[in-house]
Amino acid sequence: MIEFKNVSKVYNNNVFALSNINVKIGKGEFVFLVGPSGAGKSTFIKMLLKEVQPTSGNIIINDLDITNLKRKEIPYYRRKIGVVFQDFRLIPTLNVYENVAFAMRVVEAPLKEIRKKVPMVLSLVGLANKYKAFPHELSGGEQQRVSLARAIVNNPAILIADEPTGNLDPETAMDIMETLNDINHAGTTILMATHAKDIVDNMRKRVIAVEKGIIVRDEQRGAYGYED
Repeated sequence: MIEFKNVSKVYNNNVFALSNINVKIGKGEFVFLVGPSGAGKSTFIKMLLKEVQPTSGNIIINDLDITNLKRKEIPYYRRKIGVVFQDFRLIPTLNVYENVAFAMRVVEAPLKEIRKKVPMVLSLVGLANKYKAFPHELSGGEQQRVSLARAIVNNPAILIADEPTGNLDPETAMDIMETLNDINHAGTTILMATHAKDIVDNMRKRVIAVEKGIIVRDEQRGAYGYED
């Protein structure tokens, strides 16, 4: 599903952001990516999204080597991956329904399919009755649920969550994690970068820990393991 083969990234200052990374994440796994600030987590995720090119090595996603994708191929590749960010990134001028539908319009889904699928995913994330609301009318937790609905509406095999609970209170954060867990149980592979110690320790999923660009720990039912 996701495989890094001898992947390194060196930036212009000759500092290794990632050094000789080898890791496999299988279909249907839920994996936490943890580590102190500056450890290399963001570079790891940006490589998966084709925002950063590795200096060396190969990245395989669903049997596709994305390392040398042509520029024109990247948008089509990204459509197959759902992404949830800390800052939600909703379109403020669109209501909840329209924000989620927008993701389907980008991939040129038929209107009939949009009308069927959007209410389904809004129901899944608990926002069926908020479909007419605009982002500014929602709480932070509700906005993140819209972001989740948008990320999964096109049935991605992989969902990447970059600090999705960073702007939420603890109770709301756990609600979001329950929804992510439901999405994972439905078959979606999830990779979540986080500093949320309580969440990682509570959920006991696979944990990949990165420090100074190197994987220092990879354990099933792992704990966060840091104090920051």
